[in-house]
Amino acid sequence: MTALADKRYKLNTGAEIPALGFGTWQSTPEETQNAVYHAIKVGYRHIDTALAYQNEVDVGKGIKAAIDDGLVKREDLFVTTKLWNVYANRVEEGLDTSLKSLGLDYVDLYLVHWPVRMNDKGNHPLFPKLADGVTRDMIHSHNHVDTWKAMEKLPATGKAKAVGVSNYSVPYLEKLLAEATIVPATNQIENHPYLAQQEVVDFCKSKGILIEAYSPLGSTGSPLFTAEPVVEIAKKRGVAPATVLLSWHLARGSVVLAKSINPDRITANRNLIELDAEDVEKLQKYADDLKAAGKTTRYVSPPFNVDLGFPDKW
Repeated sequence: MTALADKRYKLNTGAEIPALGFGTWQSTPEETQNAVYHAIKVGYRHIDTALAYQNEVDVGKGIKAAIDDGLVKREDLFVTTKLWNVYANRVEEGLDTSLKSLGLDYVDLYLVHWPVRMNDKGNHPLFPKLADGVTRDMIHSHNHVDTWKAMEKLPATGKAKAVGVSNYSVPYLEKLLAEATIVPATNQIENHPYLAQQEVVDFCKSKGILIEAYSPLGSTGSPLFTAEPVVEIAKKRGVAPATVLLSWHLARGSVVLAKSINPDRITANRNLIELDAEDVEKLQKYADDLKAAGKTTRYVSPPFNVDLGFPDKW
């Protein structure tokens, strides 16, 4: 079953990206380092992180340990990190900061984490807030296309092989593409049956932008593990519900980012399966029915107080 976990897609740059990526959000330094090392040891070749995760140093240590131990060569890995919002007007500086933390000369993919700018002179270096202590301190006059124009200069430096976006809705993509000289290689979005975002998936496919699915299992203790169609397919195929949910994204032609700090689960998440047309139709209908019933659920929604152009309630 691991053969599917080694599947690769071709980006619009011509480069290949592993369809299964290893996510690193929300884990301690030691957990991150050990998890990245184990992921590489068992076959993952796509590692995803971000400056805002505050773990790039530890991700880098895990990568270095794997390389030093002869498990892999740097050129065999696909490493992604992301430009955080306080660097929206200092794009190359943001990338340099990440490269230094990772201990790498380049990343394979660099993403605009969100199409917003936060106050880089605010009361916190990464997460400045307003006086209410909750709402992020935003620069509402910022045009996200300006950030993208700076992103377009990075591939020529050799420090980022490809550039893309994350958390972009269709209206934001339309505005970006109207002025872009480089089409984003990917759009990384929260994606699972409770938030299928079909309009974004279809739009990106029409423009040659590859979808990357984060939070593919929903939330911790996700109701998706007990959802009738997921359980039914899992029983039929003799696999865990998580396997069905992860495999769904490959059936949709998307990259999927699997995150865990548990070694057994990290290994198990590579046991992806080829869903048949009936399975895919059943899951798609489930996602469509949830949306029609107004049960769309977004688990990652930072308090930016900005209209990001998504049709669901933010």
